[in-house]
Amino acid sequence: MSFPPANLSQFHNDIFAKTELGQLCGSEELFRDRYLILRMLGRGGFGVTFLARDMSLPGQPFCAIKQLCPRVSEQKALETARHRFHREAKILAALGTHSRIPMLLDYFVLGDEFYLVQEYIKGATLARLVRRQGCQPEMTVKRILREMLDLLKYVHDRGVIHRDIKPQNIILSQDRRLVLIDFGAVKHQLVQASESSTRGVTTHFVGTVGFAPPEQFSLRPVFASDIYALGVTSLYLLTGKAPLDFKTNPRTGKLQWQERTEVGKTLAAILDKMLEPSLERRYQSVDEILDDLNTASPQDNLSQCMNFKPSSSSEPQRRKNNLSIPQRPLTEKERLARSIRDRKSRRPPSPPKHRDSLLHSSG
Repeated sequence: MSFPPANLSQFHNDIFAKTELGQLCGSEELFRDRYLILRMLGRGGFGVTFLARDMSLPGQPFCAIKQLCPRVSEQKALETARHRFHREAKILAALGTHSRIPMLLDYFVLGDEFYLVQEYIKGATLARLVRRQGCQPEMTVKRILREMLDLLKYVHDRGVIHRDIKPQNIILSQDRRLVLIDFGAVKHQLVQASESSTRGVTTHFVGTVGFAPPEQFSLRPVFASDIYALGVTSLYLLTGKAPLDFKTNPRTGKLQWQERTEVGKTLAAILDKMLEPSLERRYQSVDEILDDLNTASPQDNLSQCMNFKPSSSSEPQRRKNNLSIPQRPLTEKERLARSIRDRKSRRPPSPPKHRDSLLHSSG
C-alpha cells in the first residue's frame, strides 16, 4: 500500500488519491507493468506530471509521465479528443529530435485520461535560478534571448505554437543546455475537444496569466504570442519580478518595465516591440528579432566587447550572480576587440579609473 508524502496541501492529497499515478507513487507496483512512479514533479490546470523510472530498459532511466485530464463528458467528444491527442503527440515526437526539446518516448490513452512519457531533463528552471541567484545582467539575458529565439524559430518553422513560454518552462540542464518544456499544443487540442460538447462561451485558455498576450485570452494564439511571452520572460530575468508586479500604461496597456531596470538602447527597443499588446505592432516572426539583434550598432557591440574584461578578484562574484550559459563562437568584431584588448594589455599600466559592474554594458 502506498502513502502520499506528509505535509501536502488538500489539493495535492486529492491528486494522490484520485489519480492512478498518485496512488502508485511510492509503491513497488509498476504503472502499465513498466514504470515505477517516484514522485510528483508538478501540476497545472490540465494535468499532473510525475517522475518515474522505466524498469523495462537497461539502466532503468528516469522519465517524466504527464497525465492530461480533459473535461470530456460525451463519447463523441472523447473520440475527437483521442484523435487530436494522437495527432499532436506525433508533432511533439518530431520536435523532440531537437537537443533542446525533451524527447517524446511514448504516448497512450487509458479510458478518458491521456498520457505523455517524455525524457526527464535534470536541471533547474530559470525561475528557480533567478530566485537563488538574483537578477541577471543584460549580457546574460541577451545570450539567453538569442538561444531561445533560435529554438523558437525551429518550433515555429514546423507550424507549432508553444503557448506557455515562461521561466518555469525553461530548464538549464546539468550539461548547460537551455531546454524548453511543457508544450501547450496537445492541451489546446484537448480543451477544444472538451468544449465542443458544451454550450456557450468558454473562459478556458492554454497559457499563463501575465505571460500570455491579449489575443491568447481570446483563444486566438499566433506565433507572435510566443514572442510576447519570451519578452516577459526576459523581463523576469532582468528584474526578478513577475509580470503582474509591473504597472501598465492605462492608455496602451504596455508594461512599464523601464522603471525597474536599465538596459542598452538596442535591447530596450527590442523588448518594447516584443511586449506590444497590439498584435499588429508586435514582432511577427523570430527572424525580425534576430535581424534587429544582428544589426545593432557596430560601435556599441565593439565597445561592449572591449569593456568586458573579467578580473581575478571579481570572477567568483561573476560566477555567483550569472547563469552559466555556453558561449557562442566569437564574431569578427569580437575577435577584433579581443585583439585590440590584448595589445592594450601589453602597454604600461595607466592610472586606475572607475569601472562599472563587469557585466553591465550599454549595448
